[in-house]
Amino acid sequence: MQEVAVILGDGVGPELVKAMMRIVTATGAPVNMIPCHAGSDWYESHAGTSLIPDETWDVINSTQACFKGPTTTPGGPGSPRSVAVTIRQEKDLFANVRPIRTFPNTPRPLGDVDFVCVREATEGMYAGSEVQLSGDMYVALRKITKSASRRIAHFAFSEAYKRSWTTVVAIHKSNILKQTDGAFLQAVREIKSEFSNIGLWEYHVDNVAQQLVKNPQIFNKSILLSTNLFMDILSEECAALVGSIGMIYSANFGDTYAMFEPAHGSAPKYQNLDKVNPTATVLAGAWMLDYLGLKRESAMIFNALQETVAEGKTTYDLGGALKTSQVTDCLIEKVEGGFDRAP
Repeated sequence: MQEVAVILGDGVGPELVKAMMRIVTATGAPVNMIPCHAGSDWYESHAGTSLIPDETWDVINSTQACFKGPTTTPGGPGSPRSVAVTIRQEKDLFANVRPIRTFPNTPRPLGDVDFVCVREATEGMYAGSEVQLSGDMYVALRKITKSASRRIAHFAFSEAYKRSWTTVVAIHKSNILKQTDGAFLQAVREIKSEFSNIGLWEYHVDNVAQQLVKNPQIFNKSILLSTNLFMDILSEECAALVGSIGMIYSANFGDTYAMFEPAHGSAPKYQNLDKVNPTATVLAGAWMLDYLGLKRESAMIFNALQETVAEGKTTYDLGGALKTSQVTDCLIEKVEGGFDRAP
């Protein structure tokens, strides 16, 4: 029996995560999901300097992987770093990965898309280095290292190879950020030499933002690679291509640990309304099972979800009429019925 830490989160997080846990349990997967607290709700009711309590760290550090529900990050000077950023940096989860894929019978405002966003997740603007130089001047430091850039580039090319795709798209602004993005781009070029059968496209970030609206299909069957903030923003834009951020599941990989999460936020205005799309949370859970080697149980969930969406059994954001709990029940019915055909 494998164990994973499961952070329930804030806002709609607990209801979505509990739905995911019910579905995972229905597969019969031999995994013990240990509920944990982290986020602004816990922070506001406890004294401390972090959004993550020590008890949660104890569970995270004793498991192979964790699942993080949506959490709220308080703003303003002196407030703690987000739960996701803190775990990524503490566990050195350098690769944030978000598949962008059109599902059957869902909105496709600009046509079908199928690509993967890969982002370096430990450096860049999210290194957390900000200083006030005067009463009028504030500076944020953008940390880029060649070693981290090579590491994420190798991950991106390896991901393309694993998927039998032939292109990595390096997204940068080296004409303006000559040293930081220059170092990133040079590292990507160096790693490309190790993958002779995979092409490298180099795009400025503003051009990619335009092409994703004008002609997103040019990136199909490609890995989109960039630094932390650029890809954080672009992957949110990409979510609109599949009709809803509620469809975007995400993983954060290090050498020996991984964290899985939906890409969307905690949406507190929808808390306890039983209306939020559970797809991203459910598929992040299925991806976690795959990472743990439970590929049959993972496929059961992926296939049940795809079939459920194709049948139009969806929430309001995709034009459906079902509640979160009703979609969950549909998925459990399919999983318990042995919905484990190969993908």
